[in-house]
Amino acid sequence: MGKNEMSVLGVSEAEEDVYRHFLRNPGAGTDGLHLLLHIDAQALRTCVARLRELGLLHPESHGPGIFPTDPDTALARLVDLRLNILHQELQRVTRSRHLIDGLRAEQGGRRPPPVGIEQLEGADRIRDRIDDLAFFARDEILSVEPYTRLSPESIARSRPMDLRCLRRGVRIRSVVARTALEDPATAAHLRELAAHGAAIRVTSDTTERLLVYDRRTALVPLDPRDPSRGVLLAQRSGLVSNIVALFEKIWDQCVDLARADDEGDGPADAALSGAERRVLVSMCTVGKDEAGARELGVSVRTYRRHVAELIQMLGASSRAQAALLARERGWV
Repeated sequence: MGKNEMSVLGVSEAEEDVYRHFLRNPGAGTDGLHLLLHIDAQALRTCVARLRELGLLHPESHGPGIFPTDPDTALARLVDLRLNILHQELQRVTRSRHLIDGLRAEQGGRRPPPVGIEQLEGADRIRDRIDDLAFFARDEILSVEPYTRLSPESIARSRPMDLRCLRRGVRIRSVVARTALEDPATAAHLRELAAHGAAIRVTSDTTERLLVYDRRTALVPLDPRDPSRGVLLAQRSGLVSNIVALFEKIWDQCVDLARADDEGDGPADAALSGAERRVLVSMCTVGKDEAGARELGVSVRTYRRHVAELIQMLGASSRAQAALLARERGWV
């Protein structure tokens, strides 16, 4: 029996041993396997049944052999399943009336509050704690904030701290509602943060609200439908990890701010010049920069500058991703 590396994905040590066995021996049967793995026969049958249920094992079409699912496919399936479970758990934690009432009772002194969990009430107290957490953040700030607009006071309060964090090298990743871009002041503030290095994505469908600092401290509302009721501050690794997993799931389903801006401006390629459009087509069809530059009758340096500008305009991280996004948006 080895180290249970797949436990984070909800797979037991025995189940992992069985899956690894069939990775090494695809098409093998189960005869005598319980002796090899030092578990009883019934436990082995249970493990095989659950692994088949999870989609990690599948039987041979004709015969007793069992085959493993490819690890990339298997782990992607497990991650998605685990994230869905974590999402549901987090929803129960943050929306459970029983939990809220229990925390309130513990504040009354009946017994000490649970370590790593704190309930904050009052807008001023919450803002002060958020300012402290941002001031001392070292690595990363994650947020999902489905506001429709920011007041001038909110922008004036948060802007200096956000810019200070970015100057110190703190990575900021934020998800905002698409409707927030309809407010000129809010949109300008978000674009300014993005220009200074913040990674901002836009969603049309989320009611989640969360903040995470350095993956160690997280804040979620006690009642997502009524933020005025206060927030739950968690410093317990398990709960914080669940909240980070939920953030990553939301993040993966959103679009970059620059792309969202372009999508709201009418025809997707309206802002492209003729030269940029030709470079884009060449970038998607021609292999080498030298060949592309020669085809367009420009220098390699000019060609590469246009390519870099197009990658930035598309919000891509590579040429391959830029080509894919350009095709998705009908630019080529």
